[in-house]
Amino acid sequence: MPVKAVCVLSGDKGVTGTIALTQQGDCVHVTGEIKGLADGEHGFHVHEFGDNTNGCTSAGGHFNPKGKEHGAPVDDERHVGDLGNVSSKDGECKVDITDKMINLTGEHSVIGRTVVVHADIDDLGKGGHELSKTTGNAGARLACGVIGITK
Repeated sequence: MPVKAVCVLSGDKGVTGTIALTQQGDCVHVTGEIKGLADGEHGFHVHEFGDNTNGCTSAGGHFNPKGKEHGAPVDDERHVGDLGNVSSKDGECKVDITDKMINLTGEHSVIGRTVVVHADIDDLGKGGHELSKTTGNAGARLACGVIGITK
């Protein structure tokens, strides 16, 4: 039976959503819907802490247990939590990502950590900005939620 998790996103600016995560062998399938985003691309990451006591700020940085630089989901050099970008049109965003780095089990499980959707596009570590190699220069944290186990 696959391991499943869910994350309910909320933020100060009316951005909301629900994200489902399902472990499928050595991959995790991430699906869901986010509403209230401006049209365009938005950075989408798993952050290190499952702490939202001070809004999305208390979630810490990107989940990076291997000490790598920020990168694209297809890169070998990337944070475990680097899931790239999600795209919104007319205030709606469908999420459908399959990733080989995140896990719902084991030492580097993302259960209990936070999903964050950002205001700007993630430059995937290639933008040349001083924040490119740490955050992808993805801007403010619009919404977040803690990943929890579900049936």
